[in-house]
Amino acid sequence: MSEARLRQFAALVETWSARINLVSRGDVPVLWRRHVGESLELVPYIPAGTERAIDLGSGAGFPGMVLAIATGIAFTLVESDRRKAAFLLEAARQVAAPVTVVNARIEAAQTPPAGLITARALAPLDKLLGLAAPHLTPGGVCLFPKGPGVAAELTLAKRFWHMRAERFASPSAGEKCILKVSEIRHVGDEDASPQDHRGGEPERRGG
Repeated sequence: MSEARLRQFAALVETWSARINLVSRGDVPVLWRRHVGESLELVPYIPAGTERAIDLGSGAGFPGMVLAIATGIAFTLVESDRRKAAFLLEAARQVAAPVTVVNARIEAAQTPPAGLITARALAPLDKLLGLAAPHLTPGGVCLFPKGPGVAAELTLAKRFWHMRAERFASPSAGEKCILKVSEIRHVGDEDASPQDHRGGEPERRGG
């Protein structure tokens, strides 16, 4: 991991935020801890051998740009806001990050599926899975930082999605967690297997 490049990226976020509001003014003093640090917490949960990843709704580049810099994994950053996409392109150039920026709505983004999908503060889990599923390869994994409402989000999402979901405590924030979701398929899919996975453990479907 190149801390110098991450520091350089954080400085770019701070500079550009004065013009296009990448992060709130109150977050600038805690940018390294709250945004960079929390993005780096996903690194241990990235599956070994991951070569490509997609970050949905990248915004200021958290976590996608940070993870690309820290791991060397090729990330596609999907961002619909033209100004934020311009920032991501310039930041990637300056810090030599292995990223491709797609300036499009997530639903319309034309990018090959990847084995890892990330997103931070984008949408509730049920909607997030709908956005992520078309971009995820079979057997792929999603990593989503989540807040204290994650249990309620999981309960709602399981009405629409079968999944294997694992929660890992955030080292830096007591009520936050990292949600690792895999084996995702929509409820009612005709090709569904006779088992689904919920809360990290396999369960038999009711008849």
